[in-house]
Amino acid sequence: MTSAPSLSRDDVLRARQISLLLDAPDVSTPHDVAAWLGALQAQDVASGAWSLGVRLPGTTAAVIDEAFERGEVLRTWPMRGTIHIVPPEDVRWMLELTGSRALASTARNRRERGLDDDAADRAVSTLTQVLQGGTRRTRADLLAALAEEGIPVDGQAGYHAILYAAHVGEICFGPLEGRQPTYVRLADWAPHQRLLDRDASLTELAWRYFRGHGPTTINDFAGWSGLTLTDSRAAVAANAGRLVPAVVGDSTVWMSAPVAARIADGLAPGPSHALPGFDEFMLGYKDRSIQAPAAHLDAIVPGGNGVFRSTICLDGRAVATWTRTVRRARIDVTILPFAPLDGAQHAAAVDALQRYGDFLGLPIALA
Repeated sequence: MTSAPSLSRDDVLRARQISLLLDAPDVSTPHDVAAWLGALQAQDVASGAWSLGVRLPGTTAAVIDEAFERGEVLRTWPMRGTIHIVPPEDVRWMLELTGSRALASTARNRRERGLDDDAADRAVSTLTQVLQGGTRRTRADLLAALAEEGIPVDGQAGYHAILYAAHVGEICFGPLEGRQPTYVRLADWAPHQRLLDRDASLTELAWRYFRGHGPTTINDFAGWSGLTLTDSRAAVAANAGRLVPAVVGDSTVWMSAPVAARIADGLAPGPSHALPGFDEFMLGYKDRSIQAPAAHLDAIVPGGNGVFRSTICLDGRAVATWTRTVRRARIDVTILPFAPLDGAQHAAAVDALQRYGDFLGLPIALA
């Protein structure tokens, strides 16, 4: 049996740029991006839109908005109780595989807020009736409908009722109405669902994760998906031949066979990127030490509070965070480097930021 090859950290960084569709991506639509990666974390709507846009060079925010409006991609809670952008046809099997674990983990919170099983089921019935026929409603509309039926909505009770209905596959996010998210019935918005049994779902989710994030570890997959390590190992084993192992330090990593072949041929430095905070570049991994050392991670996630700052990445490594204020005629941007950037690095960062400006159709003004 041939032993797994050893990779350097630079090999991993550059290969991940290919897998993450950040280096010469061979995709043309937002749906392509979501299907390739499996799911993109998207708690923040604007960050989620740019996570799609940065992987589709030359596209604009309007194109991404239209994709959501047409239902080519959608937002829901497929895993870990966290909002992701997913291909609409894959929502059902993802929820059955990973959403069920999140559902179980939130049961205590629901009950503490007055949502016992009967109240949760009545909430689902109420919400599906309100949203029937392809209707879109805002969160305020849904909370009012729940309250009218005597279902608790105070505090976080209303949120948990909506989350429960999404986790059981009845509702999901619809397009924005102005700046307000709307909700729709999944059966109306995404009627053509792929049906996979549990083994097939495990195999498919692992394939998409490692294809879209590798080289990386089984622990990273378990952290991203919310699956147990036992299920995660079985899912990787089920992809034997499609997923290829390698060794980085003391860890075994896995990647798609095409990416392994690209590494063997030698990888050139990748392009620069101005990434949103909630991007798979960081959030797609439990261990983020390859993308940035611990001292820099503290600057990216101050206090470890789960709120990730936007990053400037050069050749797959985070070198700075950036902030922006979108105004009517420009975008004010501040670059906060972890260490002084030389002239070439600064120019690459500015070029990456300008691509963000082009996405929004506004010039960049550096502070």
